[in-house]
Amino acid sequence: MNKEILRLAIPNILSNISVPLLSTVDTILMGKISPLHLGAVGLGAMIFNFIYWNFGFLRMGTTGITAQAYGEQNPQEQMATFGRAFLISILIAILVLLIHTPLLHLGNQLLNVSASQEPLVNTYFNVRIWAAPATLALYALMGWFFGMQNAIYPLILTIFINAVNIIGNLVFIYYFEMEVDGIAWATVIAQYSGLILGFILFYVKYKYLVREMSIKALTQINKLKSFLLINRDIFIRTLCLTFAFGFFYSQSSSGGETILAINVILLQFLNWMSYGVDGFAFASESLVGKYKGAQDGKNLNLSIRYSLVWGMALALLFSFLYLVFGNQLVALFSETDDPHLVEAAAPYLFWMVLFPILATPSYIWDGIFIGLTASSAMRNTMLLAFIGYLGFHYWLFPIYGNQGLWGAFLIFMVLRGGIQWGWYYFFLRQK
Repeated sequence: MNKEILRLAIPNILSNISVPLLSTVDTILMGKISPLHLGAVGLGAMIFNFIYWNFGFLRMGTTGITAQAYGEQNPQEQMATFGRAFLISILIAILVLLIHTPLLHLGNQLLNVSASQEPLVNTYFNVRIWAAPATLALYALMGWFFGMQNAIYPLILTIFINAVNIIGNLVFIYYFEMEVDGIAWATVIAQYSGLILGFILFYVKYKYLVREMSIKALTQINKLKSFLLINRDIFIRTLCLTFAFGFFYSQSSSGGETILAINVILLQFLNWMSYGVDGFAFASESLVGKYKGAQDGKNLNLSIRYSLVWGMALALLFSFLYLVFGNQLVALFSETDDPHLVEAAAPYLFWMVLFPILATPSYIWDGIFIGLTASSAMRNTMLLAFIGYLGFHYWLFPIYGNQGLWGAFLIFMVLRGGIQWGWYYFFLRQK
């Protein structure tokens, strides 16, 4: 079981860590220009998180359903799931492009974007939005690969996309002397490049499955209804998570440019941790789904237990790194002639030590619930945790300011993991 977990998790970890590496490069490049540019890119990226995270069901739902079809050794359902996910991703992308202007205005209002930041945020958004079809289609494609127990292709795709993106950033900013628009154009080019490579990889390994595709299987009413219901629940769950992060950004903006810049930087720490730990969460999605499809309760329970152990081991490593190198990591983002941001961030670094240890169970449980296709349970546990988060925020933030903001956010993560554990133990546990 450990070998199975590591076979899937290690490529996932390498793949996932390259994602925050990209946002880290974006943040560093903009931070070298000014805190205003740094905050604008962070806010602009958060608006896209509002959009794309909420359609994360295109990956998560596809992984769980495909993994169960894999465990059942049902190639027709494997291919039908791919077709349904890809079709829905394109339809959603068209809708997003049609309503992108209202989405931008809503994002600016929800995140309290200041008048000085709004032109930069708008420029970034209006360029990057054209990557929507490629981004959402890649969600479906990568989710399908994960469900097929293939972690290598997502690794290749993610590293390729982020390498193209980083090179594009450097070329646009240093050669063409662009700013936030250069960051956005690099993302657009990278996403479409990745989608093309994804279909090439699919054809190389899975062309034998194409003959299994049929319109009848694709539009089978009960399967299509189940697919949509699972994705609806994951959508609601993800909407709560996105609003939690968006609310955090919004409250950070109200604290001024320095607090916003600090919190944007520290959220990079959380990105590094979460994308690393998600390697084991993704492994649990694939394995739990496979063993549920195969009706192998013994290995299903082992995969859950060992995924949690491996995730916590990695969390302890992140906590140690943040404890020892926290100030040096913050310094990466500050202007070379301005040490004040490092000093201002120092009082909040202890949160970065606590977050990996206390937040990691929630990430692993997400993977477990996805593998079980327990989408309604994911929705319900997230709603309960989100309500608790808001309650703690309105208690702590007025008293402790930005410290209270971080405290409530950590409590939110603890509530997520704790409620998920209880729900699984009492309602979902396999005998």
